[in-house]
Parts: sequence; structure tokens; C-alpha cells
Amino acid sequence: MTKRLFPLLISLCIALAVHAQEDSLRATRYVVRSTLFGAGFNNVLETYLSPLEYTGPEVRFMHERMRMTRLMGGNVSSQSIIQVCGSYTENISKTGETFAGLANFSYALHYQFPINENLKILAGPLLDLNVGVVYNRRNSNNPAQAKAYGGLGASGMVIYKFHIKNYPLTLRYQANLPLLGVMFSPEYGESYYEMFSLGHSGKHVLFSSLHNNPSLRQMLTLDFPVKNTILRVGYVCDIQQSKANHLKSHSYSHDFMIGFVRNIYLLKGKNKISLPQKVTPF
Repeated sequence: MTKRLFPLLISLCIALAVHAQEDSLRATRYVVRSTLFGAGFNNVLETYLSPLEYTGPEVRFMHERMRMTRLMGGNVSSQSIIQVCGSYTENISKTGETFAGLANFSYALHYQFPINENLKILAGPLLDLNVGVVYNRRNSNNPAQAKAYGGLGASGMVIYKFHIKNYPLTLRYQANLPLLGVMFSPEYGESYYEMFSLGHSGKHVLFSSLHNNPSLRQMLTLDFPVKNTILRVGYVCDIQQSKANHLKSHSYSHDFMIGFVRNIYLLKGKNKISLPQKVTPF
């Protein structure tokens, strides 16, 4: 009896392992992509260009990609987000104009903590990179300020799925907090001509953390199906601040977003099929 039972248990363990591996491989092939467009309001301060705050409208584009990985038993998902925003702002007296643009790329790995069938908490490390420019039309000597900063941080997310009668909805909140990184900044009163043409040396690449770069990106979204399409509406609160070389900078963005979500299953290589657009796997 024992001799028969032992091979049976071995065969069962092998079958379970193969089945788990197949499930893990299958899970990594599910990709959720979303594309959002939005508009809102921005408050800009660049003391390198002006001591005044500038306020005005902003537009934003966001593309997100989420996918499960095989890390830590298949409980980790990856998320990459590309954002591009641009704003046109004026000072309080309407005598000066500023154009600002920023491109952001973030990549996060989230360990998933399922609380129940409907509620899930995600948390993990974050890579965040930013590049942009702020241009002030009033300035002739120093008309623009280049923006370049990035580093590592923490990302957290809460996903809640619920129904209104038989209508499925997915509510999600996410916050990205940069912790350690580097930033570029000219010194107070120093022009870009002095930096790059005359070769003046200075502390232009600085260590950044919460003490001089207290920033936070937050996003609240709601997914709901309309026929065969998943629509997404959301709100982005993008707080970017820095204080370096006796210069202060901030950009406070509040944008309302709308777009769509696609569920894709990868077959082999670049081959893919679209899944029924009812609910998202995440």
C-alpha cells in the first residue's frame, strides 16, 4: 500500500506544480492598457524666472500598462505610466505669461495583498523620471528653466470592485511618493550661458529627498463598461516641489481625465487578442 501511495503522491505534486506554472504563465500574458486625456488647472512657481506664482489651464495625456509577473510566486504586478502635460499660465496682474511642459515616466512593481474578493491593496518600489521646461515670456536674459529630476520611491494602490445592481464598477486610488534621487538646478543668479558657454562650475546636480523635493502624485479612477468598451474617468493631483541652490519651484496640477481601457491576452511574440471588455483583471 505504501509503495503504491508514494508514487501517487509524487505524481500529484508534479501535476500540481505543472498546473501552477501554467497558471503563472497564463497570468503573465494578461495586459491591461489604458489611455487617458484630460484638462484642468496648474499653479506654477519658478523663482529662477519670477518671484510670482502663475496660474492657468493645463492639458494632460496618460498611457498606462499593467501586467502580472512571475516574481514572488506570481503575486507581483508591474505598472508603467507615461504622462505628458502642458500648461499656459499668467501672473495675478495678467502682465506675464508662462508656458510649462513636463514628461514623466514611472515604473512600479506592486506586491498584491488581496483582502477579499472585491478589495485589494498593492504596494512596492517605484522608479520615477521627469524632464521638462518652463518658459517665461517676460524674461530676456534668463527666459527658461530646464527641469530634469528622478529617482526611487514608493508606490501604493487600493483597488475596489463593486456592483450597482448587476452593473460592475472598479474604483482605484494610487499614490506615488519619491524618496531618493537626483535633480538638476542652476545656482541662484546664474545664467545658462555662464553654465554651458563660459563653463562656470557649481553644484548643478544635487541629491534629492523629502527635505528638498517633497512631491506626490495621486490618481483616483473609476472604470465602468459601456457595451463592449471599458471607459475610465479619473482625477490626477500632481504635486511637484523643490528647493535647491536658494531657488524654489513648484507645480500644482489638478486634472480631470477620461479615456478607455483595453484587456489584452498575449499569445506568442507580438501576437495578441482582445479580451471581452467587461471588467479588468486588476
